[in-house]
Amino acid sequence: MIQFQLNGRPVQADVEPDMPLLWVLRDELGHTGTKFGCGVGACGACTVHLQGSAIRSCVMPVVAVAGQSVQTIEAEGDAVLERLQAAWVKHQVPQCGYCQSGMLMAAASLLRQNPHPTDADIDAAMTNLCRCGTYVRVRAAIHTAAETPAPPKTEVA
Repeated sequence: MIQFQLNGRPVQADVEPDMPLLWVLRDELGHTGTKFGCGVGACGACTVHLQGSAIRSCVMPVVAVAGQSVQTIEAEGDAVLERLQAAWVKHQVPQCGYCQSGMLMAAASLLRQNPHPTDADIDAAMTNLCRCGTYVRVRAAIHTAAETPAPPKTEVA
């Protein structure tokens, strides 16, 4: 039994330890926002966050995430992802849309590490592949999200 945090909640999966995290997320836990693309970690459609850093889940054995925190595109209340999603819409980034969850997760990781990236920073960090070729729009959307102020935090009484 492999146990880890998924989008802030504890989960467990009774699977083989070498099963790729991607298949645990999709087939065992029903989180289908993370996509299968190439299966060799090259395209990035399967990008998720492990302890806050972007990883390719198709090549990550689930045992490697035991006891750690995994975040998928389905995570709720993530201000960085919400700013990116709004910027994606503003710049009409998605075409076919298949790569977008991985692109968004990679971009969110970038903005957490570098809140004001240059074009060169974005080009270096965004190694995900887009068959539709929306890279210029992706770059513009990341800049827009970086310039968008975070919403004020409200305290719950």
